[in-house]
Amino acid sequence: MVSPPTERVSAMQPVLFAEDKQFWYETRRVLGHAAYGGADTGEVLATAQRIVSGDYDSWHDEWLATAERIAREAESAVNAGHRVSGRDGLLRASNYYRCAEFFLHGQPDDPRIDYSYEQSVACFAQAAALFSPPVEPVEIPFEPAALHGYFYRGAGPGPGRGAGHGLLPTIVMHNGLDGPAEEMHFFGAAAAAERGYNVVSFDGPGPARHRDGLPLRPDWENVVTPVVDWAAARPGVDPYRIALLGVSLGGYLAARAAAFEHRLAACIAVDGIYDLGVITTSGFPGPRSESEVERMLRADDYSLGGGVAEKISCPTLICEAEEDILFWGQPQQVYDHLTCARTLMRFSSAEGAGAHCHSGAQRLAFGRIYDWLDDTLEM
Repeated sequence: MVSPPTERVSAMQPVLFAEDKQFWYETRRVLGHAAYGGADTGEVLATAQRIVSGDYDSWHDEWLATAERIAREAESAVNAGHRVSGRDGLLRASNYYRCAEFFLHGQPDDPRIDYSYEQSVACFAQAAALFSPPVEPVEIPFEPAALHGYFYRGAGPGPGRGAGHGLLPTIVMHNGLDGPAEEMHFFGAAAAAERGYNVVSFDGPGPARHRDGLPLRPDWENVVTPVVDWAAARPGVDPYRIALLGVSLGGYLAARAAAFEHRLAACIAVDGIYDLGVITTSGFPGPRSESEVERMLRADDYSLGGGVAEKISCPTLICEAEEDILFWGQPQQVYDHLTCARTLMRFSSAEGAGAHCHSGAQRLAFGRIYDWLDDTLEM
């Protein structure tokens, strides 16, 4: 039997924050986004070296200082007509602002949260307008309000059928418990668009979505269905080739949606989660109260058990990270319960991809993931 990751010697020992797994993982997460323009190695290392391990205020202050500096420089570049330099700096600043407020959610009224979040969104929106074609901010009708997100038009004809008449395959994607739609640029959207896919990234209900205040909910099919409706009606979208991708907790949510939204051509869970009832309060990064976690993660609600996984009918890819301490063993459980066409894709620590959601190996991971999707949509 393969041992859980805590019982083995990791192939990716902490380079920084050796005694603090939370700080080390989040540093890897922000550094990993360098693969698609969300960080620069020297900036990340210089910032991390100034942070006091375990000190959430120090984490916030240093990442905020870096974000502010990069944002100012990027603004100056844009104003001087240097669009590429400005765009690149704004992308990095957006990610650094996101990182700054990450550990503050134990005190939801902390004004620093909204400030950093709003700056992160503003920087990303400015950068989005500087792409060619631009990344378009969108609002998708949802209940009494709207879901905020972005639409990327794929470059080139795209894989599979539909290319001859101008229709491209489309990936609908969302983050998990603690990540906004802006981060999805680095966690799959940019990689998909450069391969010829349209992308719809969006913020669903949940605690990381500051501007809407919609609570997390388990019936994710009722969130995804309006997004699929919107995407299918969009010019240039092939309605028969819409895939769904979820990251982190989104791996569970995407699978849950696919069980009931049968227009999906494929489902991708990065990574697979079968039952959140086995996840304890201490498994989540950052200071969170016990009652908060209990409200968000009720075992009876957030599970693919009771025949839910078996209802998924589209081809489904379940990813697994060798050192994922949060969701160890869950991807295999999802895979074992699937009755559709299924693939379990394992990522190892030896190849640098063993962390939760393969942070730090985005080029490798999304290369394999989208190769699978290319082949799946060649129908």
